[in-house]
Amino acid sequence: MGFVRNPNMRSGDFLEGMLNDYVGGKAKVKAPKNGSNRLVTALTCLQFAFAVYATFLLYYMSPAVDLRTKPDFTWATRIARNMKQLIIIPPHVLGRYQEAASLIRAEIPPITPSEVCEHEKIDFTQKKSNDVQMIKLKRELYNEILDFQSKTVGTETLAELMAMKSRWDIRGPNRPKVTVLLNHFKRKTLCSQLDSLLQQTLPFHHVWVLSFGSPNEQSLKRIVESYNDSRISFISSSYDFKYYGRFQMALQTEADLVYILDDDMIPGKKMLQILSHVAGTEKYKNSVLGSIGRILPFRQKDFSFPSYRKFRSKEAGLYLPDPAYDITVDKIVQVDFLSSSWFLSAEHVKTLFIETPFTFSTGEDLHLSYQLQKYRNAGSFVLPVDPTDKETWGDSEHRLAYVSETTVIFKDIVQVRDDQWWRAFTTGYVTQWAAMYPQKIDALFYAHSVDEVQALAPLLEKFRSTVGKKAYIVVSGGNFCPCEDAAAALKWPKIVCKERRFKIFHLQIGALSGTSNSEVPVLQAVYSSMKGLIKIHNPSVVITVADIDTNVKKALKMASETKPNGTALVLLPRPSVSKVLWMADLRSTALPNWNRMKVSVNIITQNRAPSLTRLLKSLSDAYYIGDEIPISFNVDSKVDEATIKLVDSFEWPHGPKTFRRRIIQGGLIRAVSESWYPASDDDYGLLLEDDIEVSPYYYLWIKYSLLAYHYDPQISLPELSSISLYTPRIVEVVKERPKWNPTEFFKRIHPNTPYLHQLPCSWGAVFFPKHWREFYVYMNTRFTEDAKANPVQIPKSRTNGWQASWKKFLVDMMYLRGYVSLYPNFPNQASFSTNHMEPGAHISAKDNAVRHDKADFEVPLLKEDFRPLLPNGKFPPASKLPSINLFNQPVSLKGLKAAGAKLGQDVLRCDNATEIVTVDHVTGLPQQCSKFL
Repeated sequence: MGFVRNPNMRSGDFLEGMLNDYVGGKAKVKAPKNGSNRLVTALTCLQFAFAVYATFLLYYMSPAVDLRTKPDFTWATRIARNMKQLIIIPPHVLGRYQEAASLIRAEIPPITPSEVCEHEKIDFTQKKSNDVQMIKLKRELYNEILDFQSKTVGTETLAELMAMKSRWDIRGPNRPKVTVLLNHFKRKTLCSQLDSLLQQTLPFHHVWVLSFGSPNEQSLKRIVESYNDSRISFISSSYDFKYYGRFQMALQTEADLVYILDDDMIPGKKMLQILSHVAGTEKYKNSVLGSIGRILPFRQKDFSFPSYRKFRSKEAGLYLPDPAYDITVDKIVQVDFLSSSWFLSAEHVKTLFIETPFTFSTGEDLHLSYQLQKYRNAGSFVLPVDPTDKETWGDSEHRLAYVSETTVIFKDIVQVRDDQWWRAFTTGYVTQWAAMYPQKIDALFYAHSVDEVQALAPLLEKFRSTVGKKAYIVVSGGNFCPCEDAAAALKWPKIVCKERRFKIFHLQIGALSGTSNSEVPVLQAVYSSMKGLIKIHNPSVVITVADIDTNVKKALKMASETKPNGTALVLLPRPSVSKVLWMADLRSTALPNWNRMKVSVNIITQNRAPSLTRLLKSLSDAYYIGDEIPISFNVDSKVDEATIKLVDSFEWPHGPKTFRRRIIQGGLIRAVSESWYPASDDDYGLLLEDDIEVSPYYYLWIKYSLLAYHYDPQISLPELSSISLYTPRIVEVVKERPKWNPTEFFKRIHPNTPYLHQLPCSWGAVFFPKHWREFYVYMNTRFTEDAKANPVQIPKSRTNGWQASWKKFLVDMMYLRGYVSLYPNFPNQASFSTNHMEPGAHISAKDNAVRHDKADFEVPLLKEDFRPLLPNGKFPPASKLPSINLFNQPVSLKGLKAAGAKLGQDVLRCDNATEIVTVDHVTGLPQQCSKFL
């Protein structure tokens, strides 16, 4: 590559300096013996210089003549070649085109532009389309785009843009430096471009004329020289750097802004002023500006995307401005990429080279806009024009850039560019279609390797096969997880990797960023691509395996967090994937809350180490699907050594472990009620006494229940205060304690439907934070050592006589305020917890006259996935859940509230027919009586 000095230095001065260097004493020569010898030497040198002078003149000034074919001058040619190696190029002159002709310019008249300029012949008129239907469709699409942008980001006319405040002032001290790059190959437009640039209302800083592999290099060089302007430089290379070379050159500028022009763009004389002003505004400072742009294709009715060159298709997108369809740009419009000219900050040019381009043979225009949006959140905009003033046009002769109805592009290039824009789109490029029509899907899966694809396959298939659900998968691509291999693992045809429709996206990580020992390229590529895909598709959850590469996990976490409260990152242990297929049955509105709830396990234990060992083993064997589960142990002051050692040695990998021991013996009421208190509205407490044992699926039941009935904003079930793990076999609140089978009881609805019960469960239940705070205040208000002194007496309830039971106070509160608990209902009362009925504070206690039959309380544990047993394999809607009162009688939720109001024994006196007590859910304190009808 070479730079040629423009003829600012007089050729005579240059020649004189050279001769002085080589003749005037810098070379080492012996001193002459006398004056005669000096004269002879001087004459000889002059003769030699004259021969060199003539040789240079003929050799360089006649490029069409090969001096090597002239026998009379071969000796001079050889000398000239040798002398070229000796000439010292001044520091400011670079390259292989150091013209010896510059040595004699003082002797001949300088060439002028009029002598060397050529002009492109435009012997046709702009063709106009006569397709009425297509004109209508294109205009409609353009108006839709403008209408959308005017409502979302705002669109301005040229006058409005120029009225905006800008950091650049062409008349003040803060005038921008603009370097213009003109890329030329064969077109004869250089003079027209230079003439326009020299007349700009904002003078340019530099113009670099680029000639890479051009057959017209010599004529282009002579044109640059003819302008004799120190600001205009000629840069050439015999190697064709094609479309990216000009941007590589732009990296070298010290200017504030760069204006890169194709050889078919002749800007109006006000363009630099307009472009600089807009680029200096707060709104458009982070943008690339131009005069021609494209809107990429829109999705078709068959959910595929057409070629951007599809004939007679509205969905193929837009070319702006488009004279064929009478579309002019009178307001600034955001496009998917610019063509033929680009005006941007010098700093932004670097962004083009963050990722290796899809191809170097074409598509630098799309790649620039894609990279700027992906890594700098920068938009691409076509500036409006004043139709009556050509000096405001970026392409004052549009026929050069636009032949017939569309630009001339070969068929194979169209395919390459189609592949390129689709690749950009599926790696996070938010096109105008994506901005106008934001998608909403349920899940976006990510796999970095083929084995991760296989691990996630069952859940992906469940989502895709569930009516009304949408889920796609993203794979890393490249050498990490080729798309074709991922498709094979999913048993999909490999053609899905080529189709232009949403199903599988491959990021080509490594192929685009290159191999590296650093984690930064992978982290950056995953984050930037997933951020865009999340913005386009708005998934409720991003799902991947928990043991994915640490850096990829960080990237996914950052990308998910770009949509606060919108997308949850779900990290599933591989063994758990097949256990959470019920995720696909949750509403899209519930899924983003996947990580919100924090369930803690709170164990109440005292001197029953064998029982505690059994409970801990069952807890350790359960599925926790990657969630953090804190565990606490609560013991009284007289705990034995075996229990302390067991707790101390217990390893809990799912979260922090806490050990609390009372100083003063408190008894079971205090031990249970003080074992947990919520730290937030998303904090849930599972209370377990040590003679309980849980099912491996207990946590999945809790998680599914919370998401389906509490964290779905479309569900309103404020009466739900807890979730039971246990299904009772008897009605324990009546004196006779009759046996009860919910499977038989609800068989007309569905034998295995979950149900709502007014009775709280003390043998394995999760309590809700708001209701537990309320219970604390209520119990503090109503607690008496003598149960008969309690002001609440529920008609015909055995709970009235319970002496040492925290549950008695919870029963009272739930009865008075119409609260319920969700219960499981499976064959043979199989449950998620069971009570082994071992001697303790209640069972077999001396003061407890009630004798307990173990068969009435001990139930089988669910050892298999419970989902297939549910109605239609999933939870029924909340409105379909049956409800029963404290005595196992069918009563509506409204009926439960009415019974509590009628009793009229709450801490506040309310209307016995229509009101119940409502509380402040932050403090739990009763506030007022509220109507429930």
